[in-house]
Amino acid sequence: MKPYANVTFDFSGRNVVVTGGSGGIGHGIARRFQATGATVTITGTRASALDYDEDLGDFRYASLEMRDGAAVEAFAAGLDEVDVLVNNAGTAIRMPEGLEPNGFADNIEINLNAVYRLSYALRSRLTESRGSVINIASMTSYFSSPRVPGYGASKAGIMQLTQSLAGAWAEDGIRVNALAPGWITSRMTAPVQGNEGLNATIIGRTPLGRWGVPDEVAGGALFLASEAAGFITGVTLPVDGGFSSCGV
Repeated sequence: MKPYANVTFDFSGRNVVVTGGSGGIGHGIARRFQATGATVTITGTRASALDYDEDLGDFRYASLEMRDGAAVEAFAAGLDEVDVLVNNAGTAIRMPEGLEPNGFADNIEINLNAVYRLSYALRSRLTESRGSVINIASMTSYFSSPRVPGYGASKAGIMQLTQSLAGAWAEDGIRVNALAPGWITSRMTAPVQGNEGLNATIIGRTPLGRWGVPDEVAGGALFLASEAAGFITGVTLPVDGGFSSCGV
């Protein structure tokens, strides 16, 4: 993989919010925005930024339970200016809990309902800044998710919500897009990478022949939030090495 350090964006003076920015894809996105001059606020589930292995000292941190509607709205009310909202926080509740109605409902609440609730609560601030919303979809926005049906349903909903809000909020000057990451290296996907057979299947299905890294998803976020994407809204952009385009 060739580095893309020569590709630059400037978000100096911009205020960016990344939910679930304490690790994985969210951390990669937050770090890239911070490197381009943005003031970045991240959320996580732990009480303090010091409770994480990652160095989060460059970010403003807020502990936030996404299933708590009142907490989500209070978090939004405490933000003065928002130019970019990245709805990254999410979870995949797996079998057997994920097959139960309560597990399914939790996946929908965290991955879909909370995204709408926070976006709606920040609409006025995004209108003031003529800002951008970037949702995090998934390959399961397109394909079935038999082991985690609530996750798949929520991510399919994210793609549709992205299209609907793009149309509804265009009059406010707000652009709404999404990224659909493929197989990206993270703590969550480490067990899959450690499964020799499954890992070989994934790489074999991916035209670029490797896993992606969080920085490559972050590149898509920077582009969609930038003036270079000023005429793009309602789009879900796969960042998957070609996985979703492969027919066999």
